[in-house]
Amino acid sequence: MPADSNVTLRQLRYFIAAAETGQFSMAAARAHVSQSAITNAVLLLEESLGVRLFDRKPHGVGLTAEGHSFYRRTRDILDALEDALREPRFQAHHLKGAIRIGASYTVLGYFLPPLLARFRANYPDVELDLHDMNREAIEAGVAAGDIELGVVILSNVVERERFGHHVLLRSRRQLWTSAVHPLLQKDNAALADVAAYPYIQVTVDEGELSTQRYWAAKGIQPDIAFRTGSVEALRGLVAHSFGVTILSDMVYRPWSLEGKKIEARPILDVVPDMEVGLIWRHDGTLERPADAFRQFLIQACGS
Repeated sequence: MPADSNVTLRQLRYFIAAAETGQFSMAAARAHVSQSAITNAVLLLEESLGVRLFDRKPHGVGLTAEGHSFYRRTRDILDALEDALREPRFQAHHLKGAIRIGASYTVLGYFLPPLLARFRANYPDVELDLHDMNREAIEAGVAAGDIELGVVILSNVVERERFGHHVLLRSRRQLWTSAVHPLLQKDNAALADVAAYPYIQVTVDEGELSTQRYWAAKGIQPDIAFRTGSVEALRGLVAHSFGVTILSDMVYRPWSLEGKKIEARPILDVVPDMEVGLIWRHDGTLERPADAFRQFLIQACGS
C-alpha cells in the first residue's frame, strides 16, 4: 500500500519522540502534548504506511524492523530540515579552516558520524582533523591544547569542571535480553534479578568501570560470563541467550548481525544515564571553526 501524501511533520516528530523514549507517555511529555496525540499520530502513520511500526509491550513500545528502518529515514528528514533552517544564521559557506577533534570508540561508532556529515554539508570548507583516542588521551590533548574539542562519554570524566564542558546527550541504560529470556516475564527486573543470570560485560570505553559503579551502589555483583570489547559480539551473545547485559539506548539495535531479536527493558533500580558531551580548555578561546562546531553540536542535539 503506498504511503499517504498527507503525512505531516508533526506526526513524524511524534513518532520520533515515541521511538526515542520507548513509551507513549514519555513521548507526550517530551513533545508537550497529550498521550492520545502521540497514539493517534502513530496509528495514522501505521495505517498510511501499511506496516506496524511498534510492538506494544506491557511497559512501553519497541520498534519493529520496519519501524526501525522508518525511524532512520525520518530522523534524516527532520535533521536535514533543521539544518536548512539553521544555515542562514550560521553563514556556513563563509567559514574556512580546520578543527582538531578527539573522540572515543563508542562516540565515533554510534554518535558522531551523522553529525559530522551534517556539519560538513553546512561547512564544506572546514577540515575535520579527527582523532580516535581514549578518554585519558583526549583529556590530556585538550589540556595541552593539542586537541581543540573532545567528544567523550562525559559521565566517565572525573572532575569535569577542569574543562569547559557541555552535555550533548543523556542516554538511558536498559536491560538487554534475548527474545525468549525468563526476565521478560517479570513486570520490572531489578539488579538483584539480573544478577541471577550470566552477564555479558562490554569493556570498551571504560564500560566495566561504569558498570561497577551502579552495581556496587546496590551492594551486588553481576555474574560476568563473558567480557568483550566488541558491541557487535555482545549483541550476538545476548541474542543467542548466552547472557544479558545493561547498556545505553545510544548503542541499542533490536537485532544482532545475524538477525536474532534483542529486547530492551527498563531496570527497576536507579541506573544512571550515560552522558555524551564536549570538553574544551577551560581558559582557552576556540578558533572560529571549532567554536562553530561546538555550537552546531549543541543546537543539533537540542541540548
